[in-house]
Parts: sequence; structure tokens; C-alpha cells
Amino acid sequence: MEQPIDTQKVTPVDAAGPDPAFVPGLTPPRKEADEAAREPEPEESDAESDPESDTEVESDAEAGAEDAKADGPAFSASDRRGSITADATGIVLQLDDQEAEFRWDEVGAVEVGTSRRRLTVTVHTPDSRWYPNDVEAPDKARAQAWADELDKVLDAYFED
Repeated sequence: MEQPIDTQKVTPVDAAGPDPAFVPGLTPPRKEADEAAREPEPEESDAESDPESDTEVESDAEAGAEDAKADGPAFSASDRRGSITADATGIVLQLDDQEAEFRWDEVGAVEVGTSRRRLTVTVHTPDSRWYPNDVEAPDKARAQAWADELDKVLDAYFED
């Protein structure tokens, strides 16, 4: 028996978002989108611009960012291949030459677990993606201590 092929009944496939290559925490947004969203800045005359004052403003901003990191609790654990860092700015997972950086508003949930000498941290994002990373501790007691330290940092910065 022949089956008719009807091209009219093909269901459309949902298109990807505006930038299908963008993964929160792993890739920065494209510069084209940033430039299109920016409004043109008013031009300043050379007489009004002082290069020394620009440098002072930049250093003040950097000092403010460093103070924000130093104010609250921070966590860092690393081994020969990777590291896990959590502070006031967010969570950074690093493995070999790859790095994933998550601000606290990008994090949906964080799983922390220990297995023998390993601390495993999985960051879940609100868009149902997850990013696991683990570091190897010198001994089992140190892995558990890392988990306890990380719990304190998560309690301080992460809102349920």
C-alpha cells in the first residue's frame, strides 16, 4: 500500500534564541549586541579631559571590586587539574584550560558532594543546564572540610 507524502503536515521546528552560541557563564555575549544596545556617548573636548583623573577613577573602581571580594566569606579549592572558587561575585569552575564563571544571579542551584577524596560541585542554571566540576583533596577529611567551607559561602551569598 502506498503512503502519500504530504509536505503540508510537516511541523515547524522552533528556532533557536537570538544567539544560539551563548551559554551563560561560559561565553560572553557578542559584542555586536552590546554595541547596538549602547547609546552614543557625548564627545568631550580635549580641555575637559584629564588623563590623570581617568586613571584615578579606574583604580577606585578596581579597589571597590577588590573590597567587595574581601568583605564576605570566600572559598577556594584546587588540585593539579582544576579549581573551584566562590566569593561575593559568584562561582568560578576551572578544569585544565576551560573556565566557567557564574554570577550569583545566574545560579539556580548548587549541589555539593564528597566522595572519598573528591569534592564535587555542580552549578545548575535557571535554563536547566548544569556544570559539574570536582577537585581532589589530599585526604578525605580535607574534602569534607572544603564542603563545609563552601556551604558557609553559599549560605552567605546564595538566595534560595
